[in-house]
Amino acid sequence: MNREHAPLTVLLPSPRGFCAGVERAIQAVEDALIQTGKPVYVRHEIVHNGRVVDNLKRKGAIFVKELSDIPDGAVAIFSAHGVPEAVEHEAARRGLAVLDATCPLVRRVHVEGQRHAKAGREVILIGHREHVEVVGTLGRIDGTVHVIATTAEALSIRIHDPDSVAYITQTTLSVDDTREIIAVLKQRFPAIQGPDTKTICYATQNRQLAVRVIAKRAERVIVCGARNSSNTNRLCEVAESEGRQALLMQDPRDLTLSFVDGVAVIGLTAGASAPESLVQEALVQLTRWRRVTVEEVRVTEEGTRFAPVDLSQIVPWLADAS
Repeated sequence: MNREHAPLTVLLPSPRGFCAGVERAIQAVEDALIQTGKPVYVRHEIVHNGRVVDNLKRKGAIFVKELSDIPDGAVAIFSAHGVPEAVEHEAARRGLAVLDATCPLVRRVHVEGQRHAKAGREVILIGHREHVEVVGTLGRIDGTVHVIATTAEALSIRIHDPDSVAYITQTTLSVDDTREIIAVLKQRFPAIQGPDTKTICYATQNRQLAVRVIAKRAERVIVCGARNSSNTNRLCEVAESEGRQALLMQDPRDLTLSFVDGVAVIGLTAGASAPESLVQEALVQLTRWRRVTVEEVRVTEEGTRFAPVDLSQIVPWLADAS
């Protein structure tokens, strides 16, 4: 039988794609562009997805690596990942009109870490040291903070006072990997304080659960998202931990006929920073090769919504600029 145009069932899990924090951050940039009628400057990618960034660039947003790349007195937007306090202070010193699009769940981790540090505890931050969220969190805790990412590091970390230690987590980690690290920390430091895996973002957990559900039937899994997106990479890892080959699709060109060759059922999902348009483009590509039947798999409902980013900071700026 000709393998091309053979039947293919595509499992589309729900939830997938944009989470409430990502939607809030993107809306902040769009609202600022409308409110000012001028370019606004965004420090780092507002979320980790090139498609989203390019779309906002076309609307007038200017993305920069550092605060020093933003002209004095301009509107500056901080990404959903959060920033160190030093960046906030420098923005204030330079008179920038700041819109802070830090995800409320990331901010909750900041508050938790600050609370432990204020109580005199050493803080263990479970996360990837180079990730911008971790960099931002480190820059908001005034105290001793250790960053670890593996059980091996949890086994080797040295704490000054084992009776005065706490942990927090990056919001976009693998739930299972983090749970293992926490178990090691609790074994080594029985007095350690921390939130189990609760500070891992609800959307990250839900999307990982959805991948596990579809992996029971899907032979392979396509994950739409950016290669520098932590939550997207974790979805690929979850699929692989279930014994399913995973493909990270940043662009439809990443999807090849060989990946679906001989497969009867495939899973298709998206990271929390990936637009639904990528999922639909993957479907279009699949229909060119196979006779596709799409099956929606609803795993859980997401009703979380965050209040919009407060635009009041740019009101005085608009008055001065007019």
